[in-house]
Order: sequence, then C-alpha cells, then structure tokens
Amino acid sequence: MARFGDDGRGRLRSRVERLLASPRWRSALAVPAGALPALAFPAPSLWWFAYVALVPWMLLARTAPTGRRAMLDGWLGGLGFMVAVHHWLLPSLHVFTVVIAALLGLLWAPWGWLVRRLLAGTPSPRRAAAALVALPSGWLMVELVRSSEGLGGPWGLLGSSQWQLPPALRLASVGGVWLVSAVVVCVNTALAQLAVAWARRGPVGAGAASRISWRAASGPALAGLVAVVALSCAACAWAPRPEPAGRVRVAVVQPGVIEGASAPDKRLAREEELTRSLAGRDTDLVVWGESSVGVDLADRPDVARRLAALSREVGADILVNVDARRSDRPGIFKSSVLVGPDGPTGDRYDKMRLVPFGEYIPARSLLGWATSVGKAAGEDRRRGDRQMVMDAGHGLRVGPLVCFESAFPDMSRRLTRDGAQLLLAQSATSSFQASWAPEQHASLAALRAAETGRPMVHATLTGVSAVHAPDGSRVGAPLGTSASAAAVYDVPLGRGVTAYVRWGDWPLRGALVVLVALCAAEGARALRRPVPERRGPRARTVHGSPAHPGR
Repeated sequence: MARFGDDGRGRLRSRVERLLASPRWRSALAVPAGALPALAFPAPSLWWFAYVALVPWMLLARTAPTGRRAMLDGWLGGLGFMVAVHHWLLPSLHVFTVVIAALLGLLWAPWGWLVRRLLAGTPSPRRAAAALVALPSGWLMVELVRSSEGLGGPWGLLGSSQWQLPPALRLASVGGVWLVSAVVVCVNTALAQLAVAWARRGPVGAGAASRISWRAASGPALAGLVAVVALSCAACAWAPRPEPAGRVRVAVVQPGVIEGASAPDKRLAREEELTRSLAGRDTDLVVWGESSVGVDLADRPDVARRLAALSREVGADILVNVDARRSDRPGIFKSSVLVGPDGPTGDRYDKMRLVPFGEYIPARSLLGWATSVGKAAGEDRRRGDRQMVMDAGHGLRVGPLVCFESAFPDMSRRLTRDGAQLLLAQSATSSFQASWAPEQHASLAALRAAETGRPMVHATLTGVSAVHAPDGSRVGAPLGTSASAAAVYDVPLGRGVTAYVRWGDWPLRGALVVLVALCAAEGARALRRPVPERRGPRARTVHGSPAHPGR
C-alpha cells in the first residue's frame, strides 16, 4: 500500500513537472494563481483565504527555470491580481482596465524573481529564514509604489482583506494596513516552504534519515510561523487601546439609486425628505454622501437657505458634498461643506486626491482617447490644496474625506494628528452598484478607524453606508445598496494616540531596510565569488605543431 502511494505521488510529481516545463501552461496558470487573493476581499470576504492564497503563485515562481521566467510569472500573476480586485471597473473602462492592470502587474516582476531566488531548490535554513522577511518586504514595496494616486491609489492592499478580524485590526493600530499585509505574506511564505518540504519528504517507511530531512526542511518555516504568531500576540497585547471619550449621535442619509435627466433635483428632494424624518431624534450631526448637492451654494442661495432650514429643523449641522463648478474659482470641485442653522459655516474641504480616469485623465493629451472607450472623465476635476478639521458644533471636531481618499492611510492619520475626533468619508459608488465595489469601499473605514483610534462614518448615496468604532468594530447595521433611508448611529468616541498615528508607516521603512540589506549581501557574495581563470590558447610544441604532429 505504501509502495502504491509513493508510486502515485511520483507519477503526479512527474506530470506536474512536465506541465510546468511548458511556457504556455506556466503562463496560463500564473494569471489565475495571482487572482486567488481577490476572494479574501468583499464581497466574498473569505478573510482566512488570504493566508494561503499566495501559496500557488509562490510555488509556481519558485520552479521557474530562469530568473527571467520567474519575473514573467510575477508579472502575469500581478496582472491576474489587479484584474480580479478591480474587475468591477470593466463596464466603465472596458479593455483599458486590462491595459492598466498589465502595466501595474509589472511591479510584481521583481517580486517573482525574489521568490525564485529565495525559495528555489532546497533552501538552506539561512535562505529560508531570509525569505520570511524579504518576501513580505518586497510585497510591501509593490503596494507602496502602486498606492500612489496617479497609479490608482491603495485599493486592494492585501491587509485590507482582514477588515473584520479583530486581531488584524489591533495590528493595524500598531503599523497600519502595511503591517497586516506583511504578516499575511509572511504566513503564505512559511506555508509555501512547508508545502515544498512535504513534497520532498522521503517515501513512507524511509526511516530516520527521511525524518531528519523533513525536520531540516520544515524547521525554519515552522519557527517562522511560531514567531509571527508570538510577535502578533505581543503587539496586540502591548498596543494601547483607545480610551472612551463619550458618544455622539450621527445620522447618515442615503437617498438610494435615482436615475434620469432630473436625477440631481430628485436626489436633493429625497435627501431633504429623509433628513426631515430625523427631527426630534437628538442627532449631533447629519452626513450626506458624495455629490449629494449638484449646485454651488454660493451661486444658489435658495438651496443654501433650504439646507439651513433643515439644520434648524433637526437641530444639528449637516455635512453635504457639493459637486459643481465653483462661482469664486474656475473649474469643478468636489467639496465637503458644513451647513448650520444660519447657512454654510465657512468650513469647506475640497477633495485633494482624485480618481484617475473617473475624475481626471492623467496626461490627457496622450490618454484622452480613454473617453471614447469607456466612462472616463470628460473634464478634469480641480484639486484642493489642504486637509481640514471642521467644528461641527456640540464640541465635535470632524475630519472629512471624499470617495477613495478613505483608502489612503496617511490622510486619516493626518486628520487625527490635527485633532479630528470623528473621521467622515462621503462616497458614491452608484456606477458599480451591482459589483463588489460598494462593500470593498465600506470595509476600508474599519482599517482607518483601527489605525487612528478614531471612529469613522462612511456615508454614501446608494450604499454601502457603515460606521466603525475606534477599534474598527462595526457600529449598528450598515445601509445596503438597496436601501433608501436615514439611520442614526450612537458612535463611541476615543482618545489617545495609536502607535500608527505616532510612528506612521514604519513597516514600509523597515521593508526598505531589509531589501537594501539583501541587495548588499547579494553584492558582497558576488564579489567574494572566485572569478574563473581565462585560459589562453594552448602552447604549441614541436610534437604538437602542424608541421610536426605528435606521434
């Protein structure tokens, strides 16, 4: 029976090796292997899957016959990952989504090479231990580069898939979403090493030598897993928790899907109707979604008066979002505007980080053709130049963000350092209503709350609207994509400074140090490697010359 099992395993290994020897099959496998981590994000939200999802991709790259092939596996896997995480953009950007994913997928080419360099063959204990640190560091550098606004922002960071896991949220309070990503990749690396060690173990009944070989191959991976768990538990226990600082009652107004030529007017009327229903409910602040007002309030004083009357009726300031051409400055802005009982209070935040192609086209003279193949911006929105903390009355200081700005950890950190007690994100994902996008966007509020120790309200036009406490846990029930309603949340406030707010993106700096040290070690090893002597032409002797051939 053991012989049959060993023979079967040998035949399976032989078939896999033949399959991976084909460049076409390798390419066909790399794309779905890279796409697997997308299942850990909403809407599937298989958070546990993130800890094993990279293993097939790593196993593929480590078996590449050359470094160049490993880079190709990294690129194709990155392409698969970007398409899978952003597939909901396909109806808007069509084939351009794949083009962008292919360009961003190139960022994973060096990571594929690094996987092969550290995991190929039978790694020594030193090389296996280095992989547990270097591969997460390489992944973080990829996430850092692609998180720039011009490349689409930090949507789909691997650590964001852990938004509903309390221990991961505790880690986020220490090192932000970056630390969570690093831990996830480290666990995947250890599991990939264990898979290789298991595949290379001797046949059943091989004796002590086989057991020693298994222990030697799996030892660094098991030690790494134990170290990750121990350090994570220590960080969770050590990290300061937000101290309770009272509660505020915040209302979220979500009008729902409203279409047609007169949609802006109908939406405003529905928002007013829902807001009036809040009268007598003792709210401290009312929050509307992104693009909830389609006219500039300075240019339409009648609308400003209506909003002021609403504020008086409900007894709370209203944070609206104006998406219109400004009367005092050229261009179209998306602005968070606070309206009190006497009209706009003067606090206004103009969105700073715009969605590429959705709100502006990078290098429009070169890429303007994107408007002809998808729903790209016909006119570039204008940017604000600074963040703002607003006084919303009742002693409450709020920090607004607009749309995908909630994906940027540095922006919520800055607002917290500037004194915000409550973070607010105004969003609209109606263009992607039937996709994973609304739930993915809403989940980001949990990470931002946990990182800063401040509660966060995510208010949208069409769902998903949600509220998260200072520790990242959900407050109340979210408003789904089918809801047209107003909901009041009893939001706990927090005080204190988290490690992430104090020290910032230290995991990124640590990852850079690790990669520099790795490059230095590789360079030193290359210098120490003996250079083979070049042999000159053979000396010709009398016996070996053409004139006197040897006898």
